[in-house]
Formats: sequence, structure tokens, C-alpha cells
Amino acid sequence: MRIDQYLWCIRIFKSRSIATQVCKKGQVQINGQSVKPSREILPMDTIKIRKEQIWRTFQVLAIPKSRVGAKLVSLYALDQTDRDEFENQKLQKLSSPMLRDQGTGRPTKKDRRDIEDLQISEDL
Repeated sequence: MRIDQYLWCIRIFKSRSIATQVCKKGQVQINGQSVKPSREILPMDTIKIRKEQIWRTFQVLAIPKSRVGAKLVSLYALDQTDRDEFENQKLQKLSSPMLRDQGTGRPTKKDRRDIEDLQISEDL
């Protein structure tokens, strides 16, 4: 089975075309090598996928005949992603700077004080 089809079948991506695009960008690796969307996979291959700014790792257990339900994904792939990756992603989201709506102009004096208070409380 092709890698893009496999990623779609085990519900990593919503559509096969998205899986194909990700492969073409070089964000999918099989056994440590970047692959094209047409690369065939075999049981016991290790797949690394860059999705949502983290590298997720899967072990291929079996190859499905077609797209499977969410409850059956564990029969075909084993998620081996480190939990530290998810923790780091949560921390990055929390530490992102305060965003302002586009077109609202420069911050007012009160806005600047609020931003400074936020930055000071984060440093503590």
C-alpha cells in the first residue's frame, strides 16, 4: 500500500490529497528517510510525520484494506510519539505572545500596561 493511502486509511489526515502534499514537502519519513507519496510500506516500518509542529512516530502493525474506523486504528498502527513532544507543544502555545486583532492600530497606554503586567507575571 502507498504511504499516502496508508496515512489516510489510519486517519492521520482527512484526505489523501493532504497526505500526498505532506509527503511531497518532505514531512514524512519511513525508517529515517524522506519518501515520495508512492512509496510502498510494509509491516514493522517506522513512520515519522511532522504534523502540528511536532514529529509523531508510528509503527506499522498491519496494512488495512480500506479506511478504518477510529476505534480500529490501534490494530494497524502503534503511536510511539514521546509524551514530552506534546508537553513542549502545550508550553509553546502558552508562551506565545499576546496577539492583537489586525487593523486595531497601536496599543493604547492601558494596553501597554496590561502587556507589561503579563510579561512580569510570566517572569515570576
